[in-house]
Amino acid sequence: MPAAALKPKPTQSTAQHPVLLDLPYDPVEKRPLPPGRPREWYISHNRRLKAMRLAIALLDSGVYLPNQARNETIRSTAQLIGVHPPSDTTCHMVRALMRYTR
Repeated sequence: MPAAALKPKPTQSTAQHPVLLDLPYDPVEKRPLPPGRPREWYISHNRRLKAMRLAIALLDSGVYLPNQARNETIRSTAQLIGVHPPSDTTCHMVRALMRYTR
């Protein structure tokens, strides 16, 4: 078999070509949260869920590094997927999720 036949074919990397989000965005079916927790728990829980959704949407759109995800980028992605604009704290959490998934 010739050596040229053994070489893998080059593939197109999404790092150089951002992938557009698949729209419309279908949110996961919501389930009720467990009762009896302090209010702060519900706030932080919902903030973590929102940060995860935004981090996934950013990764899908080609933003792979936390320093590429400025607050404006995160907020425009939130508007694109139909989520309320995140606070500065949530934007910080999105960048932290992107940092620790490597």
